[in-house]
Amino acid sequence: MTAALAAVAVCLVSAAAAFQTGLALGAPWGRAAYGGRAAAVDGRLPGRYRVASACTVLVLAVAGWAAVADIGFLSWTFAGLFAINTATNLAGTHPVERWGMSAVTAVLALAFATLALG
Repeated sequence: MTAALAAVAVCLVSAAAAFQTGLALGAPWGRAAYGGRAAAVDGRLPGRYRVASACTVLVLAVAGWAAVADIGFLSWTFAGLFAINTATNLAGTHPVERWGMSAVTAVLALAFATLALG
């Protein structure tokens, strides 16, 4: 079960990383991120938010590694981070952020907590 749960976590982290990579590269998805308030008129994020998205990709890469590395404190750390992220996503204005990304981060929080316990 642990291997399957780690695989689910890696898949979800990879999907989130792909989304953040798109934002960092200028995809017009800014209304579905950062509470929807950072997007420019064309939907792209301003430079500092694009840098934040690029940094997020790096954090998500570490999360993917942590899912398979079986390091307890990292799993607990990511469980907490994804739980906080779920709360902030629920406060977003765009349905993709509020319902889609909050569902992804909630599953990730539960997956990392379960991996930490396992």
